[in-house]
Amino acid sequence: MTVTADIAFRPLAAGQVSLVRVKQSDLILFATQLSVMLDSGVVLSDALEAIADQDRPGVFRAVIRDVAARIRTGDSFSDALARYPRIFSPMFISMVQASEASGNLPHMLDVLSKYLNADAETRKEIKGAMIYPVVILLMAVAATGSLMFFVLPRFSRIYEARGAALPKITQILVRCSSLLGDSQVLTVLATVFILGWMGLRAWKGTVAGQRTLDWMKVRLPVLGTMFVDAVMTRSMRIMATMVGTGVSLLDALQVMRTSCENYYFRSLWAAADAKIRDGYQLSDAITLSPHSSLVAPGVIQMLRAGEKSGQIGRVCDKASLFYEKKLQNSIRTVTALIEPLMILIMGGIVGTIAIALLLPVFRISSVMSH
Repeated sequence: MTVTADIAFRPLAAGQVSLVRVKQSDLILFATQLSVMLDSGVVLSDALEAIADQDRPGVFRAVIRDVAARIRTGDSFSDALARYPRIFSPMFISMVQASEASGNLPHMLDVLSKYLNADAETRKEIKGAMIYPVVILLMAVAATGSLMFFVLPRFSRIYEARGAALPKITQILVRCSSLLGDSQVLTVLATVFILGWMGLRAWKGTVAGQRTLDWMKVRLPVLGTMFVDAVMTRSMRIMATMVGTGVSLLDALQVMRTSCENYYFRSLWAAADAKIRDGYQLSDAITLSPHSSLVAPGVIQMLRAGEKSGQIGRVCDKASLFYEKKLQNSIRTVTALIEPLMILIMGGIVGTIAIALLLPVFRISSVMSH
């Protein structure tokens, strides 16, 4: 490999490889550009070099050039990609391997880019649903902080100067304000928060902790439905993309299992994998799983029909569209419920502080007259 002035061209060390990550948008653009160039007859290594030249300086450019260099030295495209597992997912690599056998890499990359784009849109929808409550929460914290740290102390000084007692609710809030303004109290609270956060993360790393938190994710009212729909949308989309392009069902299940962080979904796909290896059909394997309730009965019937017709990939694509629409409804439901709930919480907090401020105001004239 020729060394250039571009530092991004240097091969990454073994320790750096596991730390590399890129944006989803960069990966989508990479797959799209490579698909178009290969479909136009450009040699793979030349296409990769051209994409690297167009990319902005950075880690991803170094990765693309390293992949191109390895292909020139005789490595397969999938083997070169497999060196960067944090960038190229098992699904990406498996589909490239399948395309190397079929000789249809441009089409496979086009399918991959469409899958990645759809997956990114789904993630964007979920994040968008969560933005509103976070903004409302931050506004509530800002309003509460300004009232407690700037307004309440002034009322306290006025009453103290006149020798008058504050109303009980105002006294409580002033006391809280003074405590939160104490550096020692803040240090203790920060220490407790940090230790609690570290303890929660350690507990989450245990099997019991993971199972408990993952159970909450799939069983919580409303939010649990949205989470299940999001995971199933992604899982069905993975299976439709992989099986529809010639990857084996077992490989697709393996990718689905590794791409899902939830304990119960991993168990579901692991149990289905074991049953299929014993000779069962996919629909029966899911039905026999102890976590089959995570899959809608209608989807299981769709899979059974797809197995009979030999069009499991097409049926999985329809199932992914079914779950995508279901997810959109779940997001709308969550948003519709969270909005009034957050307004109620914010109104309760700010309203309580406002009452604590207004009670002294109602008596301020009598206090000032003394």
